[in-house]
Amino acid sequence: MLTDAERRKGAEDLYRAEHDRKVIPQLSRTFPNIELPDAYAIQRMWAEMHIAKGARHVGHKIGLTSRAMQMASKITEPDYGHLLDTMLFRDGAQIPAGRFLKPRLEVELAFVMGEDLEGPGAQVHDVMRATEFIMPAMEIIDYRTEVPRAITDTIADNAASGGMIMGGRTIRPFDVDIRWVGATLSKNGIIEESGVSAAIMGHPAAGVAWLVNKLAAVGNKLEKGQLVLAGSFTRPVDIAAGDVIFADYGPLGSIGVSFV
Repeated sequence: MLTDAERRKGAEDLYRAEHDRKVIPQLSRTFPNIELPDAYAIQRMWAEMHIAKGARHVGHKIGLTSRAMQMASKITEPDYGHLLDTMLFRDGAQIPAGRFLKPRLEVELAFVMGEDLEGPGAQVHDVMRATEFIMPAMEIIDYRTEVPRAITDTIADNAASGGMIMGGRTIRPFDVDIRWVGATLSKNGIIEESGVSAAIMGHPAAGVAWLVNKLAAVGNKLEKGQLVLAGSFTRPVDIAAGDVIFADYGPLGSIGVSFV
């Protein structure tokens, strides 16, 4: 375990790396004794630094919930991070690629909570009952440290979250069978990835239930109005300035953005 001073330094180093657009060594190298509770504490301190500068906490992201993402990241357990209002983009946005170090895109679903939900013992049906809306989303993932990374590196680095793009059709939880929401992800007119949301732990709400139970262990919960990114059901696609991205969710609409 790390001391409070070491945790604070880890958070400051990540914050500086993001601000300066320069990667830093993995925290698992800088602090060989780092453990999962340390990583989540560093992540929380990093978010608090942004909030102190005027950002607002709007929800959570879940990562590494699908087999595709676990294989791509060589990590075998889910993780979660914070969503801030400064990380949100809308359909049609022109996103400055230079804001990120090495951005990649993932196809996801976003849950908008209609009521508070807390664990332990949360199940899929609890999540569906507490959710007001579900809509298409993409996550911009970014690494602020060198690779390869241990799970503690990824968690401390806000679970690799850099941004979130929302768009498409807003639906209520039971409008469609959300296990079978499919999507294709195109870059510059070429389909790079495709997948179906059942790849997220068998049901995308299962990832949200996992998050609720993990938050309960640290005395936290999901709150009404918060956003939750349920996890990717495709592998990440590299992006750079000049790329035009289009995610097609079929009946749920589409999201299109460009990176400049």
